[in-house]
Amino acid sequence: MYSTLFLAVTGTTVQWSPKVAMIMIVCNILAIVIGSYTIAKPSEGPGLPAPNMFGGMGLGALLGTTSFGHVLGAGVILGLANSGLL
Repeated sequence: MYSTLFLAVTGTTVQWSPKVAMIMIVCNILAIVIGSYTIAKPSEGPGLPAPNMFGGMGLGALLGTTSFGHVLGAGVILGLANSGLL
């Protein structure tokens, strides 16, 4: 009984393609930009090998912003897939 309900609720999944990769990259870059302006102490903690490339962020800030970027990217990809634009 519940299996048919769960099958009806599942969304469309997308196969990996260069479009999907570009959306995820753009979302991660957007999250890094947002994080560099909103994090109070972005350079706190261990440094990165090329800090200029990431706006002078430390490792913790970079991991936080890219985690947010992946959540944002997954939402954008699923939203575009469900609306039929991807």
